[in-house]
Amino acid sequence: ITERVQSKIFNGSSIPASFLLIGMPGLEDVYGWISIPFSLMFLTSFVGNGTIVLLVNREPSLQQPMYILLSMLAFTDLSVSLTTLPTMLSIFWLNSTQIYLESCLTQMYFLHTFAAMESGVLVAMAVDRFIAICDPLRYATILTNSVTAKVGLVIATRGICIVFPIPFLTRRFPYCKSHRLSHSYCLHQDVIRLACADTTVNSLYGLIAVLLTKGLDSMFIIISYGTILQTVLSIKGNDARVKALSTCVCHVCAVLLFYVPLIGLSVVHRFGKHASPLLPVLMADVYLLVPPVINPVIYSIKTKQIRQKIPNVFSTRKVGGLDRRIFTIKP
Repeated sequence: ITERVQSKIFNGSSIPASFLLIGMPGLEDVYGWISIPFSLMFLTSFVGNGTIVLLVNREPSLQQPMYILLSMLAFTDLSVSLTTLPTMLSIFWLNSTQIYLESCLTQMYFLHTFAAMESGVLVAMAVDRFIAICDPLRYATILTNSVTAKVGLVIATRGICIVFPIPFLTRRFPYCKSHRLSHSYCLHQDVIRLACADTTVNSLYGLIAVLLTKGLDSMFIIISYGTILQTVLSIKGNDARVKALSTCVCHVCAVLLFYVPLIGLSVVHRFGKHASPLLPVLMADVYLLVPPVINPVIYSIKTKQIRQKIPNVFSTRKVGGLDRRIFTIKP
């Protein structure tokens, strides 16, 4: 798409406004090879997170608060992967970089919504570990399955409601600047920088949304683990301390995988103006692609109950009296 055509698009013709996404700047000639690891990462995310969701849903022994929260985390990771999959693979497979405004706003909404939900789930998991370690005798009465379901509903409602105004606030702008976005998918802060209008309202609301989600969530996680660490240090016996802390390893890894790339991406956008244009793209891809891939691997390795139940996802049965075996989901 030429600059002339794009200028007509942004100057108000009947053609819907569109943007150009970018893949890996300077590596366009090797997109075919780059698509291989990206495809494998998406496949790993789908298989890993889908398996955890199925396990918790079908195994009665895993229908406990800790595992229900884990299935929520897997669901949000799976949703983030599904949201970014169409545009990223279309770039690397088909070299198709154009995305219309409506599609961009839709992707933006779901991407930010599921990211906010994942942040909320991480807080709920931190509270789960806080109660389990600091008040273990009341754990079963405080955190029941019913309470966990209500917590999940609150997390989903918060994410949906906070992000809901953003696409409508963004849709009203005329876009007459450069049409090139900075990533392989649509982000709110990336889109509004192309608007030729006052974006103060969007910027302020975006900041408030971040503070009400990731800001508050990170604060609650830090407070929870500060209290957990204080409780663990008061336990007599190194073995008991190690056992208590070992129950938090998976969640700590999930928190670090979520927040460290996010902080790194924010630092790069703010202070990396003279850095390679490839750096923020890589940081954004790490932020959205690595947690959905690594989280199910960590939980499958470190959680004995999950590891033992994975083979039970698939069972064998005879079909039509024939001595033939197929894989099927265990009822």
